[in-house]
Amino acid sequence: MYPNQFTTFNTDISGIELPEQFPFPFSNEPHELCRIAALELQKRLSNKSEWNKLFGLAEGSASIGKMFGVLVVESEECVLGYLSGFSGAINGCNSFPGFVPPVYDLLNPQGFFKQGEQKLSEMNVTISRLESDENLSSANNALKAALLEQEELQLSWKKQLKASKKARKQQRQDAQIKLEREALENRLEELNRESQLEKIAYKKAITEQKRKVELLEKQLSDLNKPIEELKLERKKKSTQLQYEIFSQFKLLNVRSEVKVVTDIFKEKGEDFPPAGAGDCAGPKLLQYAFQYNLKPVALAEFWWGKSPKSEVRKHQQFYPPCTSKCAPIMQHMLKYLDVAADPVLNQIEDPGELEIIFEDDWLLVINKPQQFLSVPGKEISDSVWQRVKQMRPGAEGPLLVHRLDMATSGILLIAKDSETHKVLQSQFIKRTTKKRYVAVLSGLIKEERGIIDLPLRVDLDNRPQQLVCYDYGKSARTRWEVISRADGMTRVYFYPVTGRTHQLRVHAAHPDGLNSPIVGDGLYGQTANRLHLHADFLEIIHPQSGEPITFLSPVPF
Repeated sequence: MYPNQFTTFNTDISGIELPEQFPFPFSNEPHELCRIAALELQKRLSNKSEWNKLFGLAEGSASIGKMFGVLVVESEECVLGYLSGFSGAINGCNSFPGFVPPVYDLLNPQGFFKQGEQKLSEMNVTISRLESDENLSSANNALKAALLEQEELQLSWKKQLKASKKARKQQRQDAQIKLEREALENRLEELNRESQLEKIAYKKAITEQKRKVELLEKQLSDLNKPIEELKLERKKKSTQLQYEIFSQFKLLNVRSEVKVVTDIFKEKGEDFPPAGAGDCAGPKLLQYAFQYNLKPVALAEFWWGKSPKSEVRKHQQFYPPCTSKCAPIMQHMLKYLDVAADPVLNQIEDPGELEIIFEDDWLLVINKPQQFLSVPGKEISDSVWQRVKQMRPGAEGPLLVHRLDMATSGILLIAKDSETHKVLQSQFIKRTTKKRYVAVLSGLIKEERGIIDLPLRVDLDNRPQQLVCYDYGKSARTRWEVISRADGMTRVYFYPVTGRTHQLRVHAAHPDGLNSPIVGDGLYGQTANRLHLHADFLEIIHPQSGEPITFLSPVPF
């Protein structure tokens, strides 16, 4: 008898071969069995009208979607089926028929989390009541008024002192003309005394006002003290509660070895796990499989619903699990399974001899191949930098002036010495260079040209992917224009004004950008034979001649 959440395929899968290894889980190219399982799950989801309102699929809904997952498994009776799961909770609930349960039920009303949450909620009410107290409001207003009065008093006195000083200067000059000897000395002494008395009066007035401000600051501090103490206690309780929660996430692997989430991340050098660790779809699915002796065959996750404003998430599209939360957890959970290597490592191509577009005593311009690193990576040393170092061992560099993503091809500028590198980098920083990229987008763009202005920052849960973030993102601007349209796709020129990581890829794919991912973009769209992005034009000022120099690279797609 199968476990409750085991679903047999409705589709005929008899002609599909099982993978020899468990497919690499952090790929967005799922096994065919996962595709079929996902389609069957999506059909079920389509019939849940109330859920789809929650996921932003209803017209006018401001809600966003959710990540769902399927894990193809084999039962002890050698029957193939799949498990279904989702990340987090849905409308305040985390257990539904047909979906695997959470590793730990945070939402159990009798559990310590809900009880701890209730205590935190009570503290929030108390803090809110204290912060809205009339005495606190009055003390705040009194202090603001006193500080304003102090500022005005200082300005008034400085104005008066300046005027008095000017007047006494004139009086001294008049006395020099009209008075003699003793009378002159007496008059000058009288004016000096007036100056001293006025300064004393100024200091006294300012000191009295400062004392008034200090008294009001103390009164306000006394009123704020219990609030700050409560906030500190709340923070401690919240941290303790979070730690206790993570201690309840006891994750299995195929040999039934148990590891607590907190220990998993400590081994990675992190004192505290990221929020939501252990509650994503992937770990939930694997946990259920191990609990019921189901053999994991292949895993895939997809987005269902409206995209959030910050990320690029397309409805029904496959995405890998998050790297910050799920990668360390899955390293434990998949430990004894025969897991395939990262396919990206196999996609890196040996370009043979690098094509040199231009070279002189100061510069080297390379036509970087697609699927080849600009600089050495964590696991792969072969790169443009490494090759050029071998090609030109006598050069001080190579010093790459800029970089291209591994999947992007085209013009790469290299300096042969540090002084040249400094000059060229200054041109990039000051944006005096002219750059152009050619891209093919997976959609028809109606407009002919425009500017995309979407600030970017790294996605801390999915490095090196980028998020659109208006609060903490760095300015990122791209000019674009259409070259041609054909077969439901648009060929465009990109002119990056700034040079942020993945800028062109995010600006193309994001709903507030062109809403059409670059063809072959496996991070923000869907994979193809290659990423259709190529740096075809670069113009710089030569660091020695001071003259403009232009480089071109033919577009290979």
